[in-house]
Amino acid sequence: FLAAADGLGSIAIDTTQLNMSVTDPTAWATAMNNLGMVPVGLAGQQLVTDSICVPGFDPSLSMMTGITPINPMIPGMGLVPPPPPPTDVPVVKEIIHCKSCTLFPPNPNLPPPSTRERPPGCKTVFVGGLPENSTEEIIQEVFEQCGDITAIRKSKKNFCHIRFAEEFMVDKAIYLSGYRMRLGSSTDKKDSGRLHVDFAQARDDFYEWECKQRMLAREERHRRKMEEDRLRPPSPPAIMHYSEHEAALLAEKLKDDSKFSEAITVLLTWIERGEVNRRSANQFYSMVQSANSHVRRLMNEKAAHEQEMEQAKESFKNALTGILTQFEQIVAVFNASTRQKAWDHFSKAQRKNIDIWRKHSEELRNAHSEQLMGIRREEEMEMSDDDSGDNPSKKLRVDDSGKAKSLYNVK
Repeated sequence: FLAAADGLGSIAIDTTQLNMSVTDPTAWATAMNNLGMVPVGLAGQQLVTDSICVPGFDPSLSMMTGITPINPMIPGMGLVPPPPPPTDVPVVKEIIHCKSCTLFPPNPNLPPPSTRERPPGCKTVFVGGLPENSTEEIIQEVFEQCGDITAIRKSKKNFCHIRFAEEFMVDKAIYLSGYRMRLGSSTDKKDSGRLHVDFAQARDDFYEWECKQRMLAREERHRRKMEEDRLRPPSPPAIMHYSEHEAALLAEKLKDDSKFSEAITVLLTWIERGEVNRRSANQFYSMVQSANSHVRRLMNEKAAHEQEMEQAKESFKNALTGILTQFEQIVAVFNASTRQKAWDHFSKAQRKNIDIWRKHSEELRNAHSEQLMGIRREEEMEMSDDDSGDNPSKKLRVDDSGKAKSLYNVK
């Protein structure tokens, strides 16, 4: 406990709180809790807590829950979340005890250790400042609590490279940068060192990152292609080749109004392909004749639509006539209001409004009247064209002379 004061000066401690056996972990934890400090070095302690790398993790919910009762009304000791710490207050690191070594935190007043720019897909860290007598087993013991270690490459000098299984484990390892490492209880220079943990560039990490990026790009291209295929209109079905059976089916479709458009497309394709020969000529002639008979049905359909259009025109003309009649009545009301019998009894503002309304109604009446007159002129022109087309020889006098007959025949 006194080693935590290294570099910080003396600390006043109530020794009555420590009047107990240090070997009793429960008593030791109770005393540390009374002093307001987090106990370190207990069995099952996690080296680097998840709160360092996992946002929103509250370490107080799992701290000494089996030793000290929790008051849910005290912030930081129960269900009530503690207030957020100020951003300018440095994170206070703790002493970390391992089986073979002890890690002492750096001075919190010093600036945090500098790190290089993080390479893409970094899973490897550089660890410098190791004690000369450190071994791979000790390094494994210290850093394996940050995550699964896949490889440790230790140099003959005081540094090594550690590769983790996942990228987030590197952040936990960076947390240990600046700690002083002491092997056992020895104070020899070869048994102590100050750790410097930094991001490292590794070919394996970059290769895995590139493979992951290529996989994501392939998935994105596949997703876009699926989206384009979904939005693309469906292709028309392929047209089958000519056979007597297909020709018989096509002849039946040509007689059906609902399937005629599809059938005539197939017939046109067969003729353009060159399927017509001496053997199939009669069958194709029959299908062409069926296509020609569809003309009469089309003409009947056109006549029905023209009749509907004439009925609609007549209905529109009647409605327009009724509207025009009502406009005439409204304009008559305004004209009667402007006569002197009624006009003198209105105020100046009322006269102004009545005059404006009268002019507006007259404009609308004139516009509707012009529209109705145009419809009637079109009907008269159509009737005159029909009369002249039906009886072209009514106005022609026929003489018995040969010259008049020849002229009549020419006309």
